[in-house]
Amino acid sequence: MDDDKLLNLVMADLYGTLPRQGPGSVAVTRHAFSMLGPLPERPLVLDIGCGTGRQTMELAMLTDGHIIGLDIFDWALDALSRKVVEAGLVGRVHTIKQSMMEMDFREETFDLIWAEGSLYIMGFENALSVCRRLLKRGGYLAASELCWLRDDPPEELRLFLQREYPGIKMVGDNIQCIAETGYDLLGHFTLPDRAWWGDYYIPMRKRLKELRVKYTDCPNALALFAEADREMDMRRKYARWYGYEFFLCRCPLG
Repeated sequence: MDDDKLLNLVMADLYGTLPRQGPGSVAVTRHAFSMLGPLPERPLVLDIGCGTGRQTMELAMLTDGHIIGLDIFDWALDALSRKVVEAGLVGRVHTIKQSMMEMDFREETFDLIWAEGSLYIMGFENALSVCRRLLKRGGYLAASELCWLRDDPPEELRLFLQREYPGIKMVGDNIQCIAETGYDLLGHFTLPDRAWWGDYYIPMRKRLKELRVKYTDCPNALALFAEADREMDMRRKYARWYGYEFFLCRCPLG
């Protein structure tokens, strides 16, 4: 098995079994949604980087619209598709396998674009522009982005995030990017620390113990697991300095 196939298998074994593929919670999704203005009766919603669809399914409960979950991983989309069938939402929730870097939707297609922790792949500033083109006039962007909460990070944390998340900015800098891209900012909030642990790090820690046995003879897998441990260690030590900020934005009507 080549390295790419092995990495995909290991990622599916780890992240595909977790309730979520990043920090967040049902409560966070609901709170963010509550900060939006009125939507059409049946809005068209795009969930970018949907993963296994915890928030995608919640959006289907919060609206009567049509939801598109977009991701690049088969294991994530397969899991979401199973949830859709089990919930009887086949006619309302669909999946698309596509890189967010290659989205080919027509301009002004969506009433709402949702992106929990995923836009960093495009670069937050670039992603704001891409999403604005895809949103209808008066449409909404709801996106969480990793941000510095303080401007004096410890050196260990600064070096870690400089390597893992080089585009990280202060909350205020991202607010400025939002304004410069032409959005109206409706509001924003920092995800609570429990949203990092309940559906993400705690189940991840349990899963890592199991997978270290399964992949005991696979150095590449063990290296990935060590990185996950280090990420959790950074969070335990330095949660005051960084976090996910949820931004709720609207395209102007004019």
